[in-house]
Amino acid sequence: MKLLVTGGAGFIGSCFIRHILKKYSDYKVVNLDALTYCGNIENLDDIKDNPNYTFVQGNICDKNLICDLISDIDCVVNFAAESHVDNSIKNPGIFVETNVQGTLNLLQASLKAGIKKFLQVSTDEVYGTLGKTGYFYETTPLAPNSPYSASKAGADMLVRAYHETYGMFTLNTRCSNNYGPYQFPEKLIPFFISRLLRGEKVPVYGDGLNVRDWLYVYDHCEAIDTVLHNGKSGEIYNIGGHNEKTNLEITKLILSAMGKDETSIEYVQDRLGHDRRYAIANDKINSELGWAPSITFEEGIKLTIEWYLNNQEWMKSVQNKTLDMARNLV
Repeated sequence: MKLLVTGGAGFIGSCFIRHILKKYSDYKVVNLDALTYCGNIENLDDIKDNPNYTFVQGNICDKNLICDLISDIDCVVNFAAESHVDNSIKNPGIFVETNVQGTLNLLQASLKAGIKKFLQVSTDEVYGTLGKTGYFYETTPLAPNSPYSASKAGADMLVRAYHETYGMFTLNTRCSNNYGPYQFPEKLIPFFISRLLRGEKVPVYGDGLNVRDWLYVYDHCEAIDTVLHNGKSGEIYNIGGHNEKTNLEITKLILSAMGKDETSIEYVQDRLGHDRRYAIANDKINSELGWAPSITFEEGIKLTIEWYLNNQEWMKSVQNKTLDMARNLV
C-alpha cells in the first residue's frame, strides 16, 4: 500500500505518519506539506531515514504537482488545511483557497488517477454549536459559524459530491479537539504552557466556560487508520474522546501541573462567533468498526504536559521559525 498524506508535517498528520510506519512495515508513505508556519518537518526527524518514507515540499493548490504525485498512489489521506479559527477571522480567503480549492485539486487528480480510496480529515466544527445537552451525530445538519469551519464544510461537501457523482471511494472523518505532542503552539494547551514558561499570563476568552471534547492525538490516528481500512465508501465517521471540559478546566489543569495559580489567568474579550459547546457521539465508528478511545483524559493530559515541558527547545525552535517567516512577509 502506498499512501499520499497531505499536511503530514503538521500536528496530527505527523503523528499519523509515525503511526502508519510503525504499524505497517510494508506500507510506503509520501508526505506532501507546504511547510507553512504550522508545518514543521522536524516533527518527523525520528523517521526521516525510514526507506518507506518520502517527503515532498509542496502545496495542494499546485495542480501539476498533485497530478504527478498521485499517479502511483493507492490512497490519499488529506490533513492539509489552514486550521486556526482566529486566523480565519482575520484572513478568510486563504482558508477557502487551501481548504476548498486545494481539496478539489486532490479530488480531481485522484479521480483521474483512479486511486482506491480518498479519506478527508475534517472537524466537528462543521456542525456548529451545541447547547448544554446533546451530541453531534453524522446526521447532524452542517451549520459552520466561522470562516474556518465553513471552508472545512465546503471541502466535505466536495468529497461527498465526488462519491455521489463519480462513484469515487471516499471516506470522511470529523474529530473533536486533538491534544498531544508536536502540536503547534498557537493551540490552547501548548500555547498556555509556552506562555507560563516565559512567566506570562494565559488569556482565557470570555468566561472560560466554552466546552470542548478532547481527543488524544494517537487515539485519533488509530481511528483514521481503522476508517481507512474498514470504512464503507461514502460514509462519514465521527471521532470523539468523550472528554468534555471547559476551557477554564483545561487552563486550571495546566496551571496546577506547572505550579501556578489562578493569578496567572487573564480574561480577555470573547472571540467573534465563538461556539459554546462541541460534543461528538462515537456510536457509529464504535458499533460498525469497533473503535473506541484507549487513552483516558487523565493519562493523555499528563503525557502531553510532560512532553512539552521536556521539549522546550522544540517549542522555541518552532516559535523562532514562525517569527522569521513573519519578518520575511513584511
